Amino acid sequence: MLARVRPAATPLWATYAAWLAPASLAARCGYATQANATALSFAEHGSPERVLRLQHTDLPATLGDHEVRIHLLAAPINPSDINTIEGKYPIAPELPGVPGHEGVGEVEAVGSKVTRMRPGDRVVPIEHGQGTWRTHGVFNELHWYKIPKDIPLGTAATMVINPPTAVKLLSDFVQLAEGDTLVQSGASSHVGRLVIQLAKSRGINTINLIRDRPERAEQERELRSLGATLVTTAAECRQALQAAGLPKPKLGLDCVSSDSAAACAKVLAPGGTLVVYGAMSQQPLTVPPGLLIFNDIRIRGFWLTGGFAKMKDGWRAKEQLVDHVCALFRTKVIRPVDVECLPLEQWEKALQRVASDDRTGKVLLTSFPPDEIRG
Repeated sequence: MLARVRPAATPLWATYAAWLAPASLAARCGYATQANATALSFAEHGSPERVLRLQHTDLPATLGDHEVRIHLLAAPINPSDINTIEGKYPIAPELPGVPGHEGVGEVEAVGSKVTRMRPGDRVVPIEHGQGTWRTHGVFNELHWYKIPKDIPLGTAATMVINPPTAVKLLSDFVQLAEGDTLVQSGASSHVGRLVIQLAKSRGINTINLIRDRPERAEQERELRSLGATLVTTAAECRQALQAAGLPKPKLGLDCVSSDSAAACAKVLAPGGTLVVYGAMSQQPLTVPPGLLIFNDIRIRGFWLTGGFAKMKDGWRAKEQLVDHVCALFRTKVIRPVDVECLPLEQWEKALQRVASDDRTGKVLLTSFPPDEIRG
């Protein structure tokens, strides 16, 4: 029989030496060792390809009482990020600034009075405009929130905008019950896919509008695999709904505008609500006034960041929502998003992938081995 080998006990002097080591003191007391950072920045508004510059800077060696130094592992390129750089978004950093409203990082060092997190914790931004398109940064501890480490990095990097948006769209406007129906444009978007999964978990039917293009059949199969009840186009929506025999939708969700918004509104039940949360077509909203007059259709707007900004304790409400989203991923109510990972230094290629028609997932700018970020 083999004897169990016990590891040698660590001498007491070695324990104290490790505790007093400069790196350990720095992490616990805020005396952060000097660190270099690489960031994408812009000094004027315009197209990202024209105004973005990759720059290298030194971070402060000492942290303020409530500051944390974070290694940014991954950050997505979202439409709101592009709009921020272009000067079309209501919230923007002071120039020169760093874009990026979303991402995930690991705490490297904390200030002397920081209590919300410690070195090694994984965190996501709960305050907009943190500038996540960088490798490292120093931030206010209240602007970031600790999340469980078992959330895959790709999922964590994309969990504070689209998943909370999908949750709020289904909870804040119309109280839907099992067997009810909703209709949405932009069903193949990240929010659209999340809405499908959340609705399926509650027994709610979804009518999902997509574009009529060569890969339409493949896209239909994919959305049905997520739980979509009906997948169709704006032009075919009314006929498809009648053929399916589904109840008229009480709720419509639109992120495209133009004809897609009108198609959603035209199939709503009398008294139904259309919620507009995007305008990807960059075209005006075209809803026939007769629907408002004779069908009493209501049109509402939704902006996640603006809603929290108006609340007295908006950051606390967003923390609770992030906890809820973590639970939805852990219980597999919603699936991790597909991601494409490119190093921060390859930002121009990443922007090209964002604009590509064959892209199916989120594009992430990373400063971490891509194989560990997927999922």
